[in-house]
Amino acid sequence: MHSGEGRDRDKEKVFVEHCKGVNGIDKVILREVRGCSAEVYLYGGQVTSWKNEYREELLFVSSKAIFKPPKAIRGGIPICFPQFGNQGSLEQHGFARNRLWSIDPDPPPFPTNNPNKAFIDLILKHSEEDMKIWPHRYEFRLRITLGPGGDLMLTSRIRNTNTDGKSFAFTFAYHTYFAVSDISEVRVEGLETLDYLDNLKDKVRFTEQGDAITFESEVDKVYLSTPTKIAILDHERKRTFVLRKDGLPDAVVWNPWDKKAKAMPDFGDDEYKHMLCVEAACVEKPIILKPGEEWRGRQEISAVPSSYCSGQLDPRKVLYTD
Repeated sequence: MHSGEGRDRDKEKVFVEHCKGVNGIDKVILREVRGCSAEVYLYGGQVTSWKNEYREELLFVSSKAIFKPPKAIRGGIPICFPQFGNQGSLEQHGFARNRLWSIDPDPPPFPTNNPNKAFIDLILKHSEEDMKIWPHRYEFRLRITLGPGGDLMLTSRIRNTNTDGKSFAFTFAYHTYFAVSDISEVRVEGLETLDYLDNLKDKVRFTEQGDAITFESEVDKVYLSTPTKIAILDHERKRTFVLRKDGLPDAVVWNPWDKKAKAMPDFGDDEYKHMLCVEAACVEKPIILKPGEEWRGRQEISAVPSSYCSGQLDPRKVLYTD
């Protein structure tokens, strides 16, 4: 193929496609030249698929996920706002993940030298209905970008637009469901020796022991003051997910295991074996915004091949080099 042909082919490439998803819900497909893709549902502003150039799915979505309001979609990357968890009158993990987002008509300026063409800007604003349960005015802007190398970036900007002079506080998480081949063969590196709150033990604070996190039972932990980079190693698939985050000091690690999986109507009984949530979050200390102030939080995930090195993967190459 001549280089001119290649350029023409690139021109024809549809980087952003607007279409309909399950049950006719609006969705956007992002594609990059090498063949990687991501799908975003406007319902929830939620990424539901992220594939590499080999068309392999990197995110987990339950086969029993319910794509029907008001139920949140089980899997992908739900957005937890204005709360992570279950406090007060707000629904579990807040309402952003089961509201219909809009395409942002006036997105904030991003660096003009940005080479990425596959991105979408979404916006969610307060409604009169929502103000009954959370009495604040806000604008939540979300940019989802698929990089040329297949990296997936989510940048959230949340602004307090209250006119009554009131500040508001919120907690937040990108509730990312990674697809793994076998949970018992997975390890997470980068959180060792850190303090965590154990949601299975009334949020009591513990310190992580051991040199990596491995899984043999239900896990629901909020790690505190975490590094900007975390690695999720899938031994069986020889793949490492690298999660980089900014503005999100905490990291949630969750797998429901067998009993809880069976109790969830929108989750297959054995699907816990093939997923792991590692979530860039701000849970322990809520973010407080005065009127006119904006918070920004960002997550970037990439999937890299990893090879065995004397029976072990070498995550340090992933964690300590850029």
